[in-house]
Amino acid sequence: MASPTLIRPRRPAPVFICRKCLKRSDAAKDIKKAIKRETRHAVDPNGKRARVIMASCFGLCPKRTVVVTAGAGAARGDYALIASADDVAPALALLQAARNKSP
Repeated sequence: MASPTLIRPRRPAPVFICRKCLKRSDAAKDIKKAIKRETRHAVDPNGKRARVIMASCFGLCPKRTVVVTAGAGAARGDYALIASADDVAPALALLQAARNKSP
């Protein structure tokens, strides 16, 4: 049998959004649009942007906010709570800073 091979994707780590939180939020459309806009602005050197993935429930279920995590931050348990479209840029920057921080 062949040994496993480790590969690195050409795009940044994906951004995961809780589908259930987004459905309950009043500002869902604005938040989703702002997340997509921010990932488009944060393009890596290869010219690829991070994918935005709707995920099932993370089990946090806060009131009036949307739970978002990004890539390796999900493995460490880093989540950001977003209440409005204005909170998207700082939340993604916070997740990016947590991702670059050594464990």
